[in-house]
Amino acid sequence: MRVALHTRVRADRIAEYEAAHREVPKELTDAIRAAGATSWTIWRSGTDLFHLLECADYARLLAALERLPVNVTWQARMAELLDVAHDYSPSGADAGLPVVWELP
Repeated sequence: MRVALHTRVRADRIAEYEAAHREVPKELTDAIRAAGATSWTIWRSGTDLFHLLECADYARLLAALERLPVNVTWQARMAELLDVAHDYSPSGADAGLPVVWELP
């Protein structure tokens, strides 16, 4: 399944956010893959961040990562940089952007 998300970086933390993503810990990327993600891309427009991830089951992915120490540490770091954060709670599985149109 494809999941699109919208988060927002703090205007004064853009450079730090982008620098952090050049150094995502391998342990975290391995955990994201192990949780079922096959791809994850983030685009930025101003302070708006748009994520597109592909995984077998988004709710299962969130559950696998929510309390994982490497992800908890990463999310705490991101919380300092974001105005709108990615929600890893069970209700976060409903946070994906609704599909409006797809090229047939």
